[in-house]
Amino acid sequence: MASWSRQRPKSPGGFQPHLSRTLFLLLLLAASAWGVTLSPKDCQVFRSDHGSSISCQPPAKIPSYLPANTVHLSVEFFNLTLLPANLLQDASKLRELHLSSNRLESLSPEFLRPVPQLRVLDLTRNSLTGLPPGLFQASATLDTLVLKENQLEVLEASWLHGLKALRHLDLSGNCLRKLPPGLLANFTLLCTLDLAENQLETLPPDFLQGPLQLERLHLEGNKLQELGKDLLVPQPDLRYLFLNGNKLARVAAGAFHGLRQLDMLDLSNNSLASMPKGLWTSLGQPNRDMRDGFDISSNPWICDQNLSDLYRWLQAQKDKMFSQNDTRCAGPEAVKGQTLLAVAESQ
Repeated sequence: MASWSRQRPKSPGGFQPHLSRTLFLLLLLAASAWGVTLSPKDCQVFRSDHGSSISCQPPAKIPSYLPANTVHLSVEFFNLTLLPANLLQDASKLRELHLSSNRLESLSPEFLRPVPQLRVLDLTRNSLTGLPPGLFQASATLDTLVLKENQLEVLEASWLHGLKALRHLDLSGNCLRKLPPGLLANFTLLCTLDLAENQLETLPPDFLQGPLQLERLHLEGNKLQELGKDLLVPQPDLRYLFLNGNKLARVAAGAFHGLRQLDMLDLSNNSLASMPKGLWTSLGQPNRDMRDGFDISSNPWICDQNLSDLYRWLQAQKDKMFSQNDTRCAGPEAVKGQTLLAVAESQ
C-alpha cells in the first residue's frame, strides 16, 4: 500500500485485474489498521504482481499521468465537468475505470482509445446528456457499462457501437422516454439490462432481439401501460423480470409463454385489475419456476370470476408469494379489502 505522488514511482507493482472495488476498499482499511498513513493530498495505491490500483477522492489531486501497469482507476466525487485530456494516455493495461459522482457533461470520442483492455466503465451520477459516436471503437473487451443516474433523455444505438463483449448494461435513473429500434441487436452476450427509473411509456417491437442469453431485465419505475404477447419471446432464458412501479393495466395472455425458467417476477405497484385466462399456465412449474418468488401486491384487483386462473395458480404458489398482506381486492364490494390469497382459498 502506498500513496500516489506526482513523482514517478521507482518500482511499480501490481494488482489483480478483476479485484472488486469492495475488496479494494477492504485492503485500504486493512492498510490503515497496519499503520500505513496516507497523505490526504495523494491518491491511494495498492500494488501487487499484476498491476496497480489507484483511488482518487477529494482532497487528493488527480494525477497528470498513470503508471504503465495501472489496472484499476477510481476518480470519484470531484465534481469534474471535464476530465484531464491525457488521463489514460499511458494506461494501456487498464481494466476498470470508475468515474462516478462527478459532473461530467461530455466525453471525447478518443477518450477510451488508449485503454483497449478496459472491462468495466462506471459513469454513475454524472451529467451526461449523450455519448459521442466512436467512443467505444476500441472497447471490444468492455464487459460492464454503467450510465446510471445521468441526464440522458434520448439514446442512439450508434453510441454503443463497438461493444462486442458487453454483458451488463445499466441505463437506470435517466430521463429516457423512448428507445431506438435495434438498440440491442449486436449485444449477443448481454446478460443484464437495467432500464429502471426512466420515463418509458412504450417499448420498440424488436426491443429484446439480439441478446442470446439475457437473464435479468429491469424495467421498474417507468410508465409502461401494457406488456405485449411478443415482447419476451426472443428471451426464453430470462430468469428475473422486474416490472414493478409502472402503470401496467394490461398483460397479454401469451406474455410469459416460452419462458423456460422464470425465477423472479415483480408486477407490484401497477394498475392491474384483472388477468387473462391462460397467462399463468406456463409459469410455476414444479421444481422449475419462481424459485426466488413473485410479487403482485399494490394493484387494484377486481376479485371476481375473471381471476379464476390466478386463484388456482396462487394456491399452488403461495409459499413463493411476497407481500401477501398487501395483495388485496379493490372490488367487488363483498370482498373489498380482503387479501387476494384469502379469496383464492375460499373459491
